[in-house]
Formats: sequence, structure tokens, C-alpha cells
Amino acid sequence: MDSLQVEPLASLPPAEWDALVAAAGADPADPNPSLSHAFLAALESSGCATPATGWEPRFITLRRDGRLAGALPLYAKSHSWGEFVFDWAWADAYRQHGLAYYPKWIAASPFTPTPGPRLLAASRADRASLLAAALDQARAAGVSSLHLLFPQEAQAREMAGQGLMLRQGVQFHWHNPGYGDFAGYLAHLRRDKRKKIQQERRRVRDGGFTFRHLTGREATEGDWRHFMACYARTHQQYHAPMALNLDFFLTAAATLPDHLLLVIAEREGRPVAAAFNLLGPKTLYGRAWGSLEYHPGLHFETCYYQAMDFCLARGIARFEGGAQGEHKLARGFLPTVTWSAHWLAHPRFSRAVEDYLAREGAGMAGYLDELNERYPFRHTSSAE
Repeated sequence: MDSLQVEPLASLPPAEWDALVAAAGADPADPNPSLSHAFLAALESSGCATPATGWEPRFITLRRDGRLAGALPLYAKSHSWGEFVFDWAWADAYRQHGLAYYPKWIAASPFTPTPGPRLLAASRADRASLLAAALDQARAAGVSSLHLLFPQEAQAREMAGQGLMLRQGVQFHWHNPGYGDFAGYLAHLRRDKRKKIQQERRRVRDGGFTFRHLTGREATEGDWRHFMACYARTHQQYHAPMALNLDFFLTAAATLPDHLLLVIAEREGRPVAAAFNLLGPKTLYGRAWGSLEYHPGLHFETCYYQAMDFCLARGIARFEGGAQGEHKLARGFLPTVTWSAHWLAHPRFSRAVEDYLAREGAGMAGYLDELNERYPFRHTSSAE
């Protein structure tokens, strides 16, 4: 017998949850670690994603004969920070008309713009049931809107079939079809792109930098404390709020030891920068970085080139470098369409957003054409 309900993550069996994540993904052999029970639990237990920080978990589950058959990682939000699908203008329009945009509901992995399943169920019927339940509950609760962020395209199309509006975005992903090593990768780039990367890497090498790659199992508490010092300094430098704390990283390293990658940059034996990545069986996800000092080229080397080296050495097929970043195109990251799906309760605002998304979508098509004209590889067949 089926039942739909709201349950806390702590009451959900980790193995059953993780099995849903794998079954609902585009590749069951490559589940996204940012959706794992351990990752989401670390965000809660560390205080990063809690009602106090504007992330109130209200996960919807579908149980069949007592076992999990589906789930939706849903949060009630009192702001729009940490989402990477920007709706500040929508919130401001509500405010100008004397309406409350918050709280809203979102389905996402907090602070993590990695595409993947959002309706965690293997069958289309079960996914439809989860979304219908979320819409019914949103109406009953009187919230302004429901947003599902970064679903894979197939699920986004299903959401559109249930009346949600779709929005496109762009990320830049690097693919490894089997280059062997970095020199093999560079050989496939256009000469000007290859030369620029070689110059950037040489500048860092000549600056005396060396790098360590540490999984969560290998990194020490001291390594994580160094990362936090770098992370905090960079966020302070750009006046950006810090989403994550040391407790989160230590907890994630303990519960996801093989799914974290920490890259530490050192100079004369002293750590000066670091990058944090999530590691799946076939995909590496770039997430955060920071540095204690500025050095030309250090950001690209620590965040991108070292990650590529790691993927090449491990045979990892894809590196998703995070949100935005046209500068990645010149370094071999190709534009990839991302999706989000939206429902707004207010009929007039819903129509206005629908018109806006139609115009934005037309502009996105032109933007993608422009990006593809700047294709960085010499041979199309070699880059796919």
C-alpha cells in the first residue's frame, strides 16, 4: 500500500535513500554524492541547512509497504541564497506589489548546483505522484512558489508535463574520452588555447608551487582547517556569506570518505590555497576554493588543471566545474544546458514569469550559438 508523507531525513534509512538516488539518475552507476543521505545529513547536523539558516527540510516520501519507493528533497526557504538559479527579480516584483515571495519551496541539494535527479523514484508514475504531492502541499500551505533546481532534462520534461514552467541555464563541463594524460588532452585543443594553458601552468610551476590530492579518507583535520582558512578569507574578500563550516567538512569526510577530494597548493612547504570537490564514480564536481595569498594562475591551477590531472589519472569521464564561468570555455570546458522547473501560485505573476522565460529562452539559444562558435578543440570527434 502506498503512502505519501513528510518525514525528517534522520528517519529515512540511508541505504534505501541512496538506492533511490542511483535508480533515479541518468546513470545508475554514477550517483551524485551531493544527493546522498550522508551529504544531506552532514548539512543538517552541522547547522548549514536548517531552519535557522533559512533552509527548513520537509522531505516528501513515497512509501510502499513500509519501504521507500520515492522521495523529494524539499526545503522551505526564507531567502534565495545558495541556489544558483537566480530569482531575485521575481522576489523584488512581489515585494513591490505588496506580496510575500518568501517562504517558497525548493527541491535541490543545498549550496550545490550539480545537475541530477530531483524526483527520486525509478518509475515515471511514482515521480508524478511525488510532484503532485508537492504541488498539493504547496497550495495548502499557501507558499508563493515551488522550484525544482538542476533536474536532469528527462525529469524536467516530465515536470513540464505536470504544468511547471521550464527555465534553461548554462554550465561548463569538461569531458575525458580517454586522453591518457594532460599532454594528450592539450594535443586536441586549438593552438592558441593550448599555448595559454601551458603558459598558465608554467607560471605556477615556476612560482614554486606543488600540489597534494587528498580524498576525505586521506585528509587530516589540519588539512580541513587549512581549507576553511582559505575558504573564509576568499568569502570575506568578496563580501559573500559562508554557506559551509568546518563541522560540515569534518562530518562529510568521516561519512563520505571516498567521495571528497581536497586539492592543497603549497609553496616552500607551506599551504597557501585549496579546492574542495565532490567525487562520484564517473564524475568530479568542483565546489569551493580559497587562498591565503594571490598568485597569478593559482586559481585556475588549483581549481581546474589539478582536477583535470586527477580525472586523467583515475579515468574519470567528466568534470563539472561549478556554476557560471565563460572563462572555462577557453580551457576546454564545453557549454552544457541546465534546467529548472517552476510553479507560482499567483496567476498573474505566473503568466508574467512564463512570458519572461519565453524571452529568456530565446536569448539563451542565441547565447549557446555564440558559445559554440568559440569551440576550443581542433577536432569535433576528438572532444566528444
